[in-house]
Amino acid sequence: MAGDGGSQPQSNGAGELGPEPDRQIFRDELVAAGLLVLTGTDGLYGRSSVYEDIVNAVDNLAIRAAAAEGAIAYKFPPVMPREIFEQTGYLSSFPDMIGSISTFMGDNKDHLKLLAMAESGGDWTTMLVPAGVTLCPAVCHPLYPTLSGTMPQGGGHYNVSGWCFRHEPSVDPARMQAFRQHDLVYVGDAAGAREHRDRWLQLGLESLAGLGLLVESVVANDPFFGRVGRILANNQLEETLKYEIVSPIHSADYPTAIASANCHLDHFGLPFGIETASGEVAHSCCFGFGLDRITLALLRTHGTQPRDWPAATREQLWP
Repeated sequence: MAGDGGSQPQSNGAGELGPEPDRQIFRDELVAAGLLVLTGTDGLYGRSSVYEDIVNAVDNLAIRAAAAEGAIAYKFPPVMPREIFEQTGYLSSFPDMIGSISTFMGDNKDHLKLLAMAESGGDWTTMLVPAGVTLCPAVCHPLYPTLSGTMPQGGGHYNVSGWCFRHEPSVDPARMQAFRQHDLVYVGDAAGAREHRDRWLQLGLESLAGLGLLVESVVANDPFFGRVGRILANNQLEETLKYEIVSPIHSADYPTAIASANCHLDHFGLPFGIETASGEVAHSCCFGFGLDRITLALLRTHGTQPRDWPAATREQLWP
């Protein structure tokens, strides 16, 4: 059993149920400061250059933290093949969050019909068909099929970053539908996966506390769907497979997950045929920095003008 790849702290773990008005108040502050731009759909925003400078600085912080590991770095597109998506198990665990891409495949006659439907206010999307790709829900998911075969002795370390999508429309700026994640992934034996999780949980806490953020780690679970999902969530908690690093964004009473560490067991090793050097099914673990959420935590903690942030924070972000 495994969760969503641990690659994005969007779970319903500790403290994500703050009052709705408080969440919208913070979003309004960010919009008034020109950091976020409303698009008319909750959870989808334009970002200013100031906001993006912070995201890039946090991303570079993650890169520097991972440098000593000698991890192989990858960037994948924000879409992935549908057959790979299906093999990850995301469809069965989180059907309410997926984004499947559809496109028009008709002829001229169908096109005229589609335009007529759009002009009359009808649902023109009924004339679209699946494009064979889905939006990527976790940046580490496209990595695993590339690792089919035998891992080197000691396992492999990977540094993956990019965009993710999850259908969770909300006025909460920390619950974006499109967001960035930076994952530090280990694939190898079970002991190595646990060691990776424990080590990066500590390194993550140190890195984020060094930015002047109030952080703590908590045992958490992914927001699995339905009755079977509740069983999976309980198992995840009992086996302490997932931890989140939380920090106040809305309020100190309702801290938000800004990073997460997830042991997947053999959840990805089995479907993608990944083995250890000794011939066992590979285990994996992912530590994810939530780039947008860390940015929001910084803005909440230090204010909306980065030039006024504490010198120690600025030195860590822009050395």
